[in-house]
Amino acid sequence: MSKKPAIRPLGDRVLVLPKEEKEVTRGGIIIPDTAKEKPMEGTVIAVGVKRDKDGKEMPFDVKPGDTVLLPKYGGTEIKLDDEVYQIVRSEDLLGILG
Repeated sequence: MSKKPAIRPLGDRVLVLPKEEKEVTRGGIIIPDTAKEKPMEGTVIAVGVKRDKDGKEMPFDVKPGDTVLLPKYGGTEIKLDDEVYQIVRSEDLLGILG
């Protein structure tokens, strides 16, 4: 990825660039697209503005550059500048790696 995409998540959402899975196993077997699992890790690219019920801004648990665990299902995939990103609610992220 050469530049930050021109999108800013709204509310408590996070823009994540999923980690690409390897297409060949250690034994040299090529895995077809239909058999691949969804990526479970990704890099946070941008965060929205999280607010409490009174409208006061709240800090996020993650920041751009963090590597996070993504839910297997959920979020919304979008394609920008030939990259596929995922927008998920911050509460749906499973953890921070590292």
